Amino acid sequence: MSDKKIDMERYLKGILAQKGGGLFILIDPDRGSPLELAKLAALSAELGADAILIGSSILLNDDLSETVRSIKSTTGIPVFLFPGNGQQITPGVDGILFLSLISGRNPRWLIEEQVEAAPRIKAMGIPVLPTGYMIIESGRVTAVEFMSGTVPIPRDKPDIAAAHAIAAGMLGMKALFLEAGSGAEKSVPPEMVAAVKRASDLPLIVGGGIREIGQAEKIASAGADFIVIGNAIEKTGNTGFISEIASIIHRK
Repeated sequence: MSDKKIDMERYLKGILAQKGGGLFILIDPDRGSPLELAKLAALSAELGADAILIGSSILLNDDLSETVRSIKSTTGIPVFLFPGNGQQITPGVDGILFLSLISGRNPRWLIEEQVEAAPRIKAMGIPVLPTGYMIIESGRVTAVEFMSGTVPIPRDKPDIAAAHAIAAGMLGMKALFLEAGSGAEKSVPPEMVAAVKRASDLPLIVGGGIREIGQAEKIASAGADFIVIGNAIEKTGNTGFISEIASIIHRK
């Protein structure tokens, strides 16, 4: 990508207009060297990914900046931060999902981290996408659930997720992210995806626990605009899964 600033909302809507949906690949900086992760990102772009997300629930190394530089130097698609906390911020990216964990009631993740991070993000000139982030019950305690100290939305309560989605829109957020969590036992239920899609016209991102084509097909059919995969590739090495998911979510 060029150094020209990206309007993230416009970029997402452009993908929807051109392709009908999009695929994001989530890369955890702790899961490999910057060079290895850059190769994965470049291959992901070749196989149909529309953007790279970089982030982790807890970051154990100090290679975030180098990982971003390596991926940016080898990848022609946008690179967005998907931070697990306000410390996972570095310049050189195309944007950041500015997350508010609206499914929880812990003020740290609703507003405190955002207030602390906002001046740094502004100083770095990083474009933001205000995003209503919802953790959905997935059958096990995931890293994001444990680290945030919040209770996920029960997977059999789509009406609760829909109400949160409506509130996010009224608060001025520009996207929604339904997250089952990295390594989730179960992905977000299609019924919940459909309920949120009916309740809101914001771009809808869905990730966590998507390991099979059938899961992706149901989630896409239910109304997901963007699908996020990461853990399934890291654990199996099946990069062909990327092109298969891309063919499902790219509806045009």
